[in-house]
Amino acid sequence: MDHNVDIECEGGEKMERNGSASDERGMNRQPLLSKNRPNTSSQIAIVGSNICPIESLDYEILENDLFKQDWRSRKKVEIFQYVLMKWTLALLIGLLTGLVAFSNNLGVENIAGFKFLLTSRFMLQHRYIEAFGVFSGINLVLAVLAALLCAYIAPAAAGSGIPEVKAYLNGIDSHSILAPSTLFVKIFGSIFGVAAGFVVGKEGPMVHTGACIANLLGQGGSRKYHLTWKWLRYFKNDRDRRDLITCGSAAGVAAAFRAPVGGVLFALEEAASWWRSALLWRTFFTTAVVAVVLRSLIGFCRTGKCGLFGEGGLIMFDINSTIPDYNMVDLLAVILIGVIGGLLGSLYNYFVDKVVRTYSYINGKGPMVRVFLVAVISLLTSCCAFGLPWFTNCVPCPVDLSIECPTVGRNGSYKLFNCQSGYYNDLASLLLNTNDDAIRSLFGSTNANEFRITTLFIFFLAMYILGIITYGIAIPSGLFIPVILAGSSYGRLVGTLLVSISNLDVGLFALLGAASFLGGTMRMTVSLCVILLELTNNLLMLPLMMLVLLISKSVADNFNKGVYDQIVRMKGLPFLEAHAEPYMRHLVAGDVVSGPLISFSGVEKVGNIIHSLRWTSHNGFPVVDEPPFLEAPELCGIVLRSHLIVLLKGKMFTKQRRLTGAEMLQRFHAFDFAKAGLGRGPKMEDLDITPEEMEMYVDLHPITNTSPYTVVETMSLAKAAVAFRELGLRHLCVVPKTPGRPPVVGILTRHDFMPQHILGLYPGIDKQK
Repeated sequence: MDHNVDIECEGGEKMERNGSASDERGMNRQPLLSKNRPNTSSQIAIVGSNICPIESLDYEILENDLFKQDWRSRKKVEIFQYVLMKWTLALLIGLLTGLVAFSNNLGVENIAGFKFLLTSRFMLQHRYIEAFGVFSGINLVLAVLAALLCAYIAPAAAGSGIPEVKAYLNGIDSHSILAPSTLFVKIFGSIFGVAAGFVVGKEGPMVHTGACIANLLGQGGSRKYHLTWKWLRYFKNDRDRRDLITCGSAAGVAAAFRAPVGGVLFALEEAASWWRSALLWRTFFTTAVVAVVLRSLIGFCRTGKCGLFGEGGLIMFDINSTIPDYNMVDLLAVILIGVIGGLLGSLYNYFVDKVVRTYSYINGKGPMVRVFLVAVISLLTSCCAFGLPWFTNCVPCPVDLSIECPTVGRNGSYKLFNCQSGYYNDLASLLLNTNDDAIRSLFGSTNANEFRITTLFIFFLAMYILGIITYGIAIPSGLFIPVILAGSSYGRLVGTLLVSISNLDVGLFALLGAASFLGGTMRMTVSLCVILLELTNNLLMLPLMMLVLLISKSVADNFNKGVYDQIVRMKGLPFLEAHAEPYMRHLVAGDVVSGPLISFSGVEKVGNIIHSLRWTSHNGFPVVDEPPFLEAPELCGIVLRSHLIVLLKGKMFTKQRRLTGAEMLQRFHAFDFAKAGLGRGPKMEDLDITPEEMEMYVDLHPITNTSPYTVVETMSLAKAAVAFRELGLRHLCVVPKTPGRPPVVGILTRHDFMPQHILGLYPGIDKQK
């Protein structure tokens, strides 16, 4: 059963959410927490470096008398309105996500372009110290702006956001994860952070941004802002919001990579825990809208009206001119790249885990410390980007190039840096460029000797290390681009070594290296394969891409989990896996039921309800019908805490213990008990119950879910866990095996299935059997 966790978040707002009574029975896990900040409840998680309580979401369809009456009373036109609103919101999610993605790229390209042009101007005048001052100074200002937004306005906007979206779609509601303030900071913080030269991407945050946009549109209206249109009120439930947020996450991937099909597959493979065919159609429609919006806006930018924004737009790496023709040596090289990618990816995840835990301790010291840490990493990144090219020699420009070499006074692939006329610095061409342009250069096939082996090795080490130490600081930061940068550099390195005996060019090797590293870190296969194929517009690479992804994922799975799964676990989010742990087959549902069980009669005294709500924090209460209404006790269903508060606030009490269902159906409507959106729902503090009313009675039958999911107490815990996740439940009633006992033994919640709880109850159990 649930109980309350009352804790002060570092952000200053006092939260009151639900927890699990299982926490009182020996649980003590410390995800992302230092020893002097112990986390004694699985219901507390790290949200943007703050310790905040979380709660589960109600994805189950309620079937009480009020909601049944609402379903029966709906006309065909209202059902049509509901369906039309679903598609309309999907359209709006696609439009807004596409516009935000375009604006992000527009901002990054113009801010970063101005920075590089200004730095280049000083370099041409041989004023190297001033050039470094301008370069590092602009980076520092942008980094501090992003950090201030994250530290003071929306700490939940820090990081990628994909683990939090994934947890939400699993049924976990973390504080402020999808709030409007988080959306605001995610957009502007991502622009400032990427333009500041950090080894981060804006693609991961775009998934979070799309989910925030979907959540904002799916609030179901707001009484505070007088948005109470009846059509909007259909979406005041977690189930419909979950579907919209799934569309939003897919739209984010589609907008980030211009990969509409990849976005759908990403939502299916990585983000969503529940899927159905109707959701597939709406998700595909949303990503198609994103693709149309981006294509239109990029076409507008080709007219030169978008400042420094590139003509290609966004992150499209077109290498379609190269036709792959591979032999046995190439296949062996691809297998080698897959193995290397799996090893490097698992090692990358290991170091990310250690760094994020260290940063959590530092970030816990306060907002200014978080900003200071960002400033330090910014200066370190600037020193690497500006300093490392000084240790490499200049390279003569190729004679048969169709583009200018070296590029003087503008942004380009062949950076002059400190070289004389006719030469370029190949390492500066990678480091003193936007991340997207660096990837585009690595994927390029026009000049196989553009980058030397030593340059590629130095760049790989820089991206690998900087990508690790940058993730976890207080800025919106994605992992896709750092991983692609590191992977494509070592892939091109292998291609350069094998150029004399291979039929594949170095650009295709870079693509395979990026795929292997992505598979080794994120452990996705189908969605990554399609995203990369859409990203590079080269369908002929499909067989090699499939091979390298399968190998890298298989190798990396032997060492640890995917990076997003690791972060979910580190943050303390109680994520339910699709499969049950092996040791759960040796236990039954009754073995992990926590007590004491608190239940209500069908017609209950007001004082008993008030006392139970005040001194416990169970989110669901069994309702048991007893004599004189029935001959023997019988489970009627489950009533939710939020519904009880609404009912008590309505004060429909009686002095005698009698049924008042017909009167209640006339007075209340199903919308009165719908989940609040952005506005504040009713709380216990809002109740004003007099001593006389405490002795009166209230009928709970009209608001009781009369069809709760139940399992017998002797059911295997593994089967109960799978059923709990597959059905998207928040409460699962455990009923007795034998007659003559109370009709309900207890209630299982999400935390009763957590390994920490079960292993705390049975420490001697073998986890592998």
